[in-house]
Amino acid sequence: MCYTPRPVLFPCWAQHWKPFKVLTESSLPLLLHPQVSPRTVLPHLQLIMASEAGKTFQRFAVFGESSSSGTEMNNKNFSKLCKDCGIMDGKTVTSTDVDIVFSKVKAKNARTITFQQFQEAMKELAQKRFKDKNPDEALENVYKLMEGKDPATTGVTKATTVGGVSRLTDTSKYTGTHKERFDESGKGKGVAGREETTDNSGYVSGYKGAGTYEKKSSK
Repeated sequence: MCYTPRPVLFPCWAQHWKPFKVLTESSLPLLLHPQVSPRTVLPHLQLIMASEAGKTFQRFAVFGESSSSGTEMNNKNFSKLCKDCGIMDGKTVTSTDVDIVFSKVKAKNARTITFQQFQEAMKELAQKRFKDKNPDEALENVYKLMEGKDPATTGVTKATTVGGVSRLTDTSKYTGTHKERFDESGKGKGVAGREETTDNSGYVSGYKGAGTYEKKSSK
């Protein structure tokens, strides 16, 4: 007798899906299965998105802060994250809104916020940024804005020389004795550019400046 295996239905998530300590994209197919209730899916999808937001949080937390471990974020970097990710749009969410929310979620007398406090701040800002969405959808949209983002460095490290500064750094604009200290490429001439040296070569001890007599007599 030939045994034909019965088709196995996808098991219910409650029996086989256990909460992960770190929720990753690998758990997403389980959550999107038709047998899983949308009410169950939404919180876990938010956890996945929060995990991605955590990576963005860490990248911005250490930006410009060599001593930071990435677990806490100061107000300056919080504002930068909101700006670079498009959460702060200058209309529905302003820099003032960002500062107020930061002060609201941080601990008393603290100068930084944890990721948990950061999530509370995102809930506050999400309702301002996406007023036409319910709180859950608004938070999802904010997390989408943050996904994969890095701190913008445009204009941060590049030095600019304008106005009076350029006159101090551009050797081609030097005049007088200062001009003689540099060649056409801007390289310093060293002692030759600071002192007028005399050619002591000659035929006898009393005669100096070999080869200059013909030049003088021809004038």
